[in-house]
Amino acid sequence: MELAGIDKQFSEQAYIYIQQDIKPNSRLNLGLYNLFNTKNGKYRTDRIKNIGEAPHILDTPLVEISRNEVEKFLKTKGFLKAEVKSKIKVERKKAYITFSANPGPAFKLRNYTYTAGDSAVKNIYEQNRASFTKLSPGMRYDEDSLKNESKQLFDVLKRKGYYDYLQQYMRGFADSNLNSSQVDVKMIIDNPPNRDKHQVYKINNTSFRIRNSEGRLGRSRRPIDSAVLDSQYYFKDHSGRFKFNILSKYIFFEKYDLFDIDKRDLTYDRLYDLNIFKNVEIDFVKRKDDTTALDVTIEATPLKRMSNRIEGEYTFNSGRNGFNIANTYTNRNLFRGAEQLDIKFRYGVLFDSRLSGRLWNRVFSRDIQIGANLVFPKLLSPFPIPSLGRHGVPRTTISSSLQLFDQPGSFSNRLFINSITYNWVETRYKLHSLTPISIEYRDGRLETAFRDTLDSLGYQLYIITNDRRYVNLGTQYSFTLNNIRLNTYENFIYFRTFVDMGGNTLALLANTLKLPKDSNGDRTLFGLPYLQYAKTEFDFRIYRTLGGERQFIARLNPGIAYPFGNSRELPFERNFYAGGSTGIRAWQARTLGPGNYDRAFLEDADTRRKFTNLDQFGEIKLEGNLEYRFKIIESFFGSKVKGATFVDFGNVWRLNELALPNRDIESNAQLKLNRLFKQIAIGTGAGLRFDLQYFVFRFDVGIKLKDPQFGDGDQWVIKHLFKNNEFKEQYYQTHNPDRYRFLQYNFGIGMPF
Repeated sequence: MELAGIDKQFSEQAYIYIQQDIKPNSRLNLGLYNLFNTKNGKYRTDRIKNIGEAPHILDTPLVEISRNEVEKFLKTKGFLKAEVKSKIKVERKKAYITFSANPGPAFKLRNYTYTAGDSAVKNIYEQNRASFTKLSPGMRYDEDSLKNESKQLFDVLKRKGYYDYLQQYMRGFADSNLNSSQVDVKMIIDNPPNRDKHQVYKINNTSFRIRNSEGRLGRSRRPIDSAVLDSQYYFKDHSGRFKFNILSKYIFFEKYDLFDIDKRDLTYDRLYDLNIFKNVEIDFVKRKDDTTALDVTIEATPLKRMSNRIEGEYTFNSGRNGFNIANTYTNRNLFRGAEQLDIKFRYGVLFDSRLSGRLWNRVFSRDIQIGANLVFPKLLSPFPIPSLGRHGVPRTTISSSLQLFDQPGSFSNRLFINSITYNWVETRYKLHSLTPISIEYRDGRLETAFRDTLDSLGYQLYIITNDRRYVNLGTQYSFTLNNIRLNTYENFIYFRTFVDMGGNTLALLANTLKLPKDSNGDRTLFGLPYLQYAKTEFDFRIYRTLGGERQFIARLNPGIAYPFGNSRELPFERNFYAGGSTGIRAWQARTLGPGNYDRAFLEDADTRRKFTNLDQFGEIKLEGNLEYRFKIIESFFGSKVKGATFVDFGNVWRLNELALPNRDIESNAQLKLNRLFKQIAIGTGAGLRFDLQYFVFRFDVGIKLKDPQFGDGDQWVIKHLFKNNEFKEQYYQTHNPDRYRFLQYNFGIGMPF
């Protein structure tokens, strides 16, 4: 298939007008179809599976239709004398089709005029035209610009009371009977049939009816709740489950206001945002006693009040495998005001195949998490707060969670957190989240024998960061820009910043409250030292569409955490780590860095095994990603299959150099600008995304290119990828029980970023 003689800026659009059944097959799609629909070298005639894409057969009528459509497309773009010819060449049972275009001259717009039968509509057009028009004398004639003119006027009038107005009332006529390749355009804005003007409508009353639990209106086992608010909102609740004053905040129709389609869409959005309705329908009814008024009727079907979701997954990596199982109980509309209660339970266990004995003797780690969230659709506050529901439903979340983590033989952790969080939307694209208070209790303990071993070997840093109890009184804030655009193919910039501060209020009040000190000189609260630190992280991304569901993303994700005052070192959970399915994907999470740190520095194999996932962290983080996304298959077992190729880079660093028992060894774990490139890890890879509409299942394979753990040695490990036996054996001798893996497999739900 070839398109010749068409300018590059139009060739991609022109290709769309070629009939799909005469376009070349995708080799992958055709291969999948042949795999499932052939037998003994012949195509099946029955039980055909809808997988991949059937071979496209030459059809000459479709060729003629395509030729005609491409020619018409060129004329809409101003090439009014365009001619397109088709040529078919057949060789070895394959057809080669060429469409050759002779566009001719590009016609220019000379004059633009308009008339309207309704002077009020004409005035509105004149007042708003400058803000949206794409028409100007001397431009290339383009019918899309005329359609834009009609569409934009339609949108304006629908916001100014013109309920009955149709886009077809505005029509354009082009006069190209000129000898100078120029066009005169005249737009006519018609009145409705048998009318001398367009009618403007105002809103009267609004009726809101909520169906019962069976999804019906009418009789139920309990009386129908009803109420009238502000003499304009008439509520009837056949389910008996809702408070009307909460719902009225998200109805944006006011009596005597002009009809405004944006307010209809806004009401739809906010009622669905409450997450209590399965279906919402909004209709407008013309009143018989007033030809200029509209009554609004809203009918809503509730979601089930209670639901329970069970999830599970199987994990495997680096000689370890295990499972996670989770259960979430949800109660919607708990107090009849669109509140939501979520109670979550999660249990996970990871086994290490390198350990001996029965299955339960090979447990590497156990993780139990229990939590509850109570969400209110408003900002709870002791003082009045202006309504913030126009761009999104504000929410207050009161949460509590408990985590019990055990890594037998080395580490156990108990973490209890209680917090209150406010979320609100400043505009459609700007989201704020503030946690004014988060109270945290942590009890982390190293196994006694293991702690004594670390102490004797001089690994004080790991004792300080892991073996500690504390309380924390913290505050967090985050701001997100353009989160709503993440699932689109627009060109945009995404930005998120996160700030976490702890212990500063207590530090200011320490003397006033006469907080005592412990043996280390740290101030304590209820007998436990409190944290004092500042932490911030940024996520900056550039999204660029390349057409045809193709997209390029560039991402930079730096962060820094700094302990001060009452804290000399951050606990393990407050540090950064590198690797994982959403970071540098060629490394497993918590197995990269800091800097040039090499686990061979640890004293012996048993220490390395016990410290797995506990020793590679830092207070500074820098990650970056470049990813190209594209569509592979339109339909595969009900999902759309997309692909991605990527390059990831980055690391984490310590603010201060690691104190190693062997003073002759420098770990280079501290960030040093003169060694920055030598401290950067680089990985590449590819992945598949199975888009099931409601969620995306993701599989990525990351490949290590450059590994900073080899310090000043040969970091470009990619050269060993295909001849790696000797390399892996040498690595195992110095890093036992760790083995070197060039490939990292990542499974996940949702996109990596």
